[in-house]
Amino acid sequence: MLFLWTKAFHIIFVMSWFAGLFYLPRIFVNLAMETETVATERLLLMARKLYRFMSLLALPAMVLGLALMWMLYGGGEGRMKMPGWMHAKLTFVVLLLGYHHACGSILRKFEKGVNKRSHTWFRWFNEVPVVMLLAVVVLVVVKPF
Repeated sequence: MLFLWTKAFHIIFVMSWFAGLFYLPRIFVNLAMETETVATERLLLMARKLYRFMSLLALPAMVLGLALMWMLYGGGEGRMKMPGWMHAKLTFVVLLLGYHHACGSILRKFEKGVNKRSHTWFRWFNEVPVVMLLAVVVLVVVKPF
């Protein structure tokens, strides 16, 4: 039963974290297009708060994910060997953590007023977590290898 509760809360925190991963780059699109100082400051405030909040959501998602891995693949007799699809999924998780930190770096550039990227670039950047989520869900549900 503990495994199922852990899994449920892992999914809830991952979904919540992804909400931030989807929305923060959209704020970057608006920041890249904005010319008014007041609107820019408002968008920066929203981006700062969202980045802090999504960072807090990522932490329990990762901790619960590690707990699930330990329950399934940890030491001791009767534990399963980690399958190939899980290795692939973990690769995407590491890439998503990198994406999360890249968002923090981009936010700092906007705060300093040194962003050099266009709103079009940020529109494409905004699609990265969608593709990664698609890959992770297919890996977890289909377990292709």
